[in-house]
Amino acid sequence: METKQIQETINMVEEEHLDIRTVTIGISLLDTVAGDPQQTAKNIYKKVTTYAKDLIKVAEQIEREYGIPITNKRISVTPIALIAGHATPDDMLYYAHALDDAAKAVGVDFIGGYSALVQKGFANGDLALIKSLPRALTETDLVMSSVNIGSTKAGINLDAIKLMGETVKGISEKSDTANAKLVIFANAVEDNPFMAGAFHGVSEADVVINVGVSGPGVVKRALEKVKGESIQVVAETVKKTAFKITRVGQMVGALAAERLGVEFGIVDLSLAPTPARGDSVAEVLEEIGLEQVGTHGTTAALMLLNDAVKKGGVMASQRVGGLSGAFIPVSEDAGMIDAAKEGTLTLSKLEAMTAVCSVGLDMIAIPGDTSATTISAMIADEAAIGVQNNKTTAVRILPTLGTKVGDIVDYGGLLGTAPVMPVVEKSSADFINRGGHIPAPIHSFKN
Repeated sequence: METKQIQETINMVEEEHLDIRTVTIGISLLDTVAGDPQQTAKNIYKKVTTYAKDLIKVAEQIEREYGIPITNKRISVTPIALIAGHATPDDMLYYAHALDDAAKAVGVDFIGGYSALVQKGFANGDLALIKSLPRALTETDLVMSSVNIGSTKAGINLDAIKLMGETVKGISEKSDTANAKLVIFANAVEDNPFMAGAFHGVSEADVVINVGVSGPGVVKRALEKVKGESIQVVAETVKKTAFKITRVGQMVGALAAERLGVEFGIVDLSLAPTPARGDSVAEVLEEIGLEQVGTHGTTAALMLLNDAVKKGGVMASQRVGGLSGAFIPVSEDAGMIDAAKEGTLTLSKLEAMTAVCSVGLDMIAIPGDTSATTISAMIADEAAIGVQNNKTTAVRILPTLGTKVGDIVDYGGLLGTAPVMPVVEKSSADFINRGGHIPAPIHSFKN
């Protein structure tokens, strides 16, 4: 049996695109605050480079020893707005550059945590960070940012949503790709190892290792073997496959934490696609029985997939966390790209799908002349789904200047390509400009 399991793992790596999508070291920066922003920035650089200096070496050792690819090595830090104090937007750039310099010094792919949590309101540091985003995300290479604008307990901060729509629009005027480094959350989690939304929560240990596994190709290959079987067999097959994938992630995370001398945090068992053929969540949904993702039945198939992944994963590890489920980023998934090009997959259908997936409207190109209030309204709709259903939702919208519906935008590498999708042209401005706070739903008051 042991020999058979080893061979299964080898096959999953060699033939089915199994990888550890990310090993992310989370680092608290609460003890780096100094009397002025420049000194704080120096402290940030020192702490990050001290704790993350061996991350690449350890990850590469594990890859060589076990033959399991680790695609990304990343860092997450305490939401920077929490340590900003009286900083100005210009001061915040010291922190952004310190993070970028530290990430480059240790050789990781990205560093997340240039973030703010504003679901109930703004502190000075929150506003300073948000106002700095157009410069921070275009002047740095590896810095990832997130802003949490709502939660089931707190409701939805409509003032923050208005500001984030304006910010996304402002970033798009400086760069076609920088908005890919910004995600706007409702119910953001503290132990997410995936970018762009990773940050190190205040309830976490000082330094931890979190692992994000993947494997849409493995799930698709498993489902190919049960063609024509009942939907119960499909669910059971996904569950058993997720178990195997998560066990690999558990092993890698425990080894990395032990060798780095830090705590092991969680395994995030999300199915995260890439633009490569055979590594697509859309193709998994089509294997379940859809002619093309986006057609009727897509939301039901995605619900089944997400639930079965979670059930299999929690049996494989006592430390499951993060987002855990299935991601549906349009530009990063070959099948999603195809469906969007053909018009089968629309923004309305994607919004419905986000009620049952891991995140939300992710990596979606829209016309560059889309108004800031329309972008804000898209964020508000996603936040409403997350807040009402007590789940994480998020938005990464990519307005691209000079583009029209049907144009193809190439973001490069793992970010993939995306067709520019149409948005409803009727205005939501009067709604967004009301401002204030959408109250928490009544079921949130459980205490």
